[in-house]
Amino acid sequence: MPNTDTNNTIMKGVAYHHGVKAGDVDIDRISEAIKQPDHFIWLGLREPDPDLLAAIQNAFGLHELAVEDARSAHQRPKLEEYGDSLFIVLHTAVLVNDGIEFGETHFFVGSHFLVTVRHGASLGHNKVRARCEALPHQLAKGPGFALYAIMDFIVDNYMPVLDGLQARFDELESAIFTNHPSRQTMEGLYELKRELIQMQGVIMPVIDICNVLMHSHEINIPKDVRLYFRDIADHISRIDRAIDGIREMLIAAMQVHLTLETVRQNEVVKRLAGWGAIVAIPTMLFSWYGMNFKHMPELEWEYSYPLVVGGVLFGSLLLYWRLKRSGWL
Repeated sequence: MPNTDTNNTIMKGVAYHHGVKAGDVDIDRISEAIKQPDHFIWLGLREPDPDLLAAIQNAFGLHELAVEDARSAHQRPKLEEYGDSLFIVLHTAVLVNDGIEFGETHFFVGSHFLVTVRHGASLGHNKVRARCEALPHQLAKGPGFALYAIMDFIVDNYMPVLDGLQARFDELESAIFTNHPSRQTMEGLYELKRELIQMQGVIMPVIDICNVLMHSHEINIPKDVRLYFRDIADHISRIDRAIDGIREMLIAAMQVHLTLETVRQNEVVKRLAGWGAIVAIPTMLFSWYGMNFKHMPELEWEYSYPLVVGGVLFGSLLLYWRLKRSGWL
């Protein structure tokens, strides 16, 4: 089936015989091709329209509930069994402008076919298909190996996303210490924390899916292919530990941010209190001489004014020096 681009749909269907490409398969010939001995069909779709998906359902005998789920991109990661076929949902993640965009890839797996349906942000599978075709002895193991190759590709692409989140955290961490704490920095930290939680929700179900594929469904996943899914589960575990590490550093950074903000506010309060103490000296003296007493003998003394002004200046400067020395100003 040649590549097409109609209504956002991309299709590529290929038949393989003992792991070697036997040729492209037209949608009208799928039912015939799938009956050929030692053949399996690998079909890739992107956001297919309902009519095309209905044709694929009829060609491969897919269950209507699984097809209904594949029509939309709002499914949780899961593995479901429908007779002799499996329906698997994985979430994809792509880093776009320092933010994460999520998508979904749906798999229909049978003993003689693999159908992938991509929704939203995801990378194409052409490179995966090319690598598999370069290993015909592996691809000869059937749709189970092709399923592993695509799942491994999706999981591998979680790492660049995680690296991007790590880079954003490094920038925010530097901003905490090089700039004054700001609302934008705190908002950035909270947004990063939210995305890390989303990533963890995306990857964790993959371990359960791999565990199921390793221990059951021998019809669709041959015994010699099951060990490959253990490798995917180990990779997911490493990614999960990396996410936990970033989250711990993120929580520590948020606490440091709040501490620095508290320290800054304390410094402001100390300065205000220091200047208030300095201003209190002239305020006290001027209010003293602002009282309406009839007899104040020092008012008749010719040096009283310069003495009062000098005393105010001396007291204010002395207090300023002491506060400056103690770090309050």
